[in-house]
Amino acid sequence: MSTHRRGAPRPPAGYRTSPPWRIVTGAAAYLDRRFGWDRLPVVAGLLTLLGLRVRLRQKNLYDTGRLPAVGPPEPAPPSARHRVDRSADGSHNDLDDPRMGMAGTRFGRNIPLSAVAPAAPEDVLARPTPREVSRELLTRGKLIPAESVNSLVAAWLQFMIRDWFSHGTSPKDRPWEVPLLDDDPWPEQPMRIMRTPDDPTRDPQAPPGTPDTRVNVSSHWWDASQLYGRNTAEQHRLRTGEQGRLHLWDDERPPVPADPDEDPTRVPGFWLGLAMMQDLFTREHNAICDHLHAAYPSWGDEELFQRARLVNAALLAKIHTVEWTPAVISHPTTVKALRANWWGLAGERVHDLFGRVADSEVLSGIPGGGTDHYGVPYALTEEFVAVYRMHPLIRDDWHLRSAADDTTLRHCTLRDISGPGALKFLETTEMADLLYSFGTQPPGLVTLHNFPRFLQEFERPDGHLQDLAATDILRSRELGVPRYNTFRRLLRLKPAESFTELAHDPAWAGRIERLYDGDIEKVDLMVGLYAERLPAGFAFSDTAFRIFVLMASRRLNSDRFFTTYYTPEVYSRAGMAWIDDNSMVTVLLRHHPGLRTSLSGLANAFVPWHGSAGKGT
Repeated sequence: MSTHRRGAPRPPAGYRTSPPWRIVTGAAAYLDRRFGWDRLPVVAGLLTLLGLRVRLRQKNLYDTGRLPAVGPPEPAPPSARHRVDRSADGSHNDLDDPRMGMAGTRFGRNIPLSAVAPAAPEDVLARPTPREVSRELLTRGKLIPAESVNSLVAAWLQFMIRDWFSHGTSPKDRPWEVPLLDDDPWPEQPMRIMRTPDDPTRDPQAPPGTPDTRVNVSSHWWDASQLYGRNTAEQHRLRTGEQGRLHLWDDERPPVPADPDEDPTRVPGFWLGLAMMQDLFTREHNAICDHLHAAYPSWGDEELFQRARLVNAALLAKIHTVEWTPAVISHPTTVKALRANWWGLAGERVHDLFGRVADSEVLSGIPGGGTDHYGVPYALTEEFVAVYRMHPLIRDDWHLRSAADDTTLRHCTLRDISGPGALKFLETTEMADLLYSFGTQPPGLVTLHNFPRFLQEFERPDGHLQDLAATDILRSRELGVPRYNTFRRLLRLKPAESFTELAHDPAWAGRIERLYDGDIEKVDLMVGLYAERLPAGFAFSDTAFRIFVLMASRRLNSDRFFTTYYTPEVYSRAGMAWIDDNSMVTVLLRHHPGLRTSLSGLANAFVPWHGSAGKGT
C-alpha cells in the first residue's frame, strides 16, 4: 500500500492573518451578514468580496489526497517538454508534484472531511426521494427566461464543464433504486439511477469512517481538454499532423469512430450547443496555428500545436472570466471583481499599455503573477461540481432563424438537437444561423420549476431512460455534499430559519415546506440554491457564488501556465498578443463574418444580440 500526500498541509496558519488582514476579513464578514455584499456601494462591495475570498481560502480548502490510497495514477517521467507544454493528462503542471491535478486524481472538498456524509441508502433515498423533488419542485411549466443573457451561455457552460470534470462512466450493477409514488407515470418501478463510479485508488483497509472519495477522469486544470483530449491517444486522433492543426466537424474530419466509446455524439450530454462551441474553438485553434506559422515559419507541427493549445486555453479562460461570468452575474460589483481577476483593479487599459504594474493580484490580476496553492494541493472539488448543476439554463423549445433576414428556418425541441441527431443540423443549417438563433433567444433562469422537460425524460444513447433532475438531487446526496442549511453554515453564512426566509416566492416556500415535512434542515442543496433570492443581475444563487469566489480564482492561481509561465518565452509574443487582442465577439466574427450586424456595438457576446432588423429579439 502507498499513501499519497498523507501529510499535505492545510493553508498556512500565517496566510493573511496579520492585524490589517484580520480587520479586512472581520469587517467583510460583518458587512456581508449585516447588509449583504450586493447591497453595498461598489468599492465597499469589492473590499467585502476580497475579505470573503481570503477567509474562504483559509477555511474552505480540504485535501482528499492525504487520505489512504493505493495505486494512484502515475505520471510519465519528467522531460524538458513538460516545462513548456501542457501534458495531455494534466500531469507535470506542478513540477514539484507532477501528479497534482492530473486525470484520475481525486476531487478535493470545500468542506471539512469530517462533514462529508457517507453514501448510505437511508440518506440518499430518504423522503422526499429525488424523484419526488424532481416532480414537485423542478418540473418546468412555461420557460422562466433569464432576459439579460442569451442561450450561448448554456452552450458555453456545458462546453466548459466537459473540460473541467467528469466522474466517469457509471457501472451497470448495483443501481440506486428510487421508490415511486402510486401516481408516478415513470415506466419502470422502481426508478433506477446508476451510481457514481467508486474511487479506484481508495484503500480497502482504510479505517472505518474514512470519507468517501471520487476521482476526476478529466484533468483538473483549465487546459481545454474538451478540445484536445484527455490522453495522448485521444489527442492523436484529433490532430491532422500538419502545421499543428485539428480536424474539423465538416468533411475534413474523419468519419465518426465505429467504437461507440469513441463516438463523441453518443456520449450523454452531446447536443447542438456543445457541437457549435467545439466547432468554433477548433477553428480558433487552427487560426492560431496559422497566425503562429506566419510569425515563426521555422516551427514544425508539434511546436505549433503546443503553442496554439496554450493560447487557445488561455483565451477560453479569459472569455469565461471577463465575459461569460460577468454576463451571467451582471451585478456592478461582480463585473468589476471578475475583470480584476484577469487585469487587476488597474484595469485592461493599464495592462495593455504597461503590462503588470505590481506583483499584487489585486492590482494587476492573476495571469502572470505568482503560483499559489494556499497550502492545499490543487484539485477541483465536489462542491464546485454541485453548484454547477445548472440545467435550467437550457431551453426545451428552439426557434432557428436566418442571420441574414430573421426568417424562420425551423422550430425544434431539445430532443431534436440532442445526441447524434445534432449532426443533422450541422449538416443542413449554416453555422452562422445556428449561432444567431442562440444569440437572440434567452436561456432559462436557474430557479425552481424551470428544469428542461426533455431532461426529465432523457433517453440516453445506450437506451436507458433517465430523469436528470432526480439524478442531480441524488448525486449531491450520494457524494456527501451537505444539505442547504448545513452547506451555508460551513461557508459561515446565516442558515434559513424558515421556509419563507429560504424561498423568495411564498407559494414556493409552502410547497417546499410540505414536501420536506416542515423540516428545513432536510432541504436539498440544489433546492435551496434554486429557491433563494437572487442578487441583482444574477442568473444563479448567491450561495453558489461563494464557491465561485473561491474556486474561480484558484483555477488560475494554481496553474503555472496562467501564472509564472504566462510569459512570451512560453506562449510566444505573437501568442500573448492573440490572447490580449481577442474576445468572444472577435472569435465569432473571425469565423462567421455574417454575424457582424447582429454583434454590432456589443462588447459581450453573451448578452442578447440584435435581431436582423436592428433590434433585440
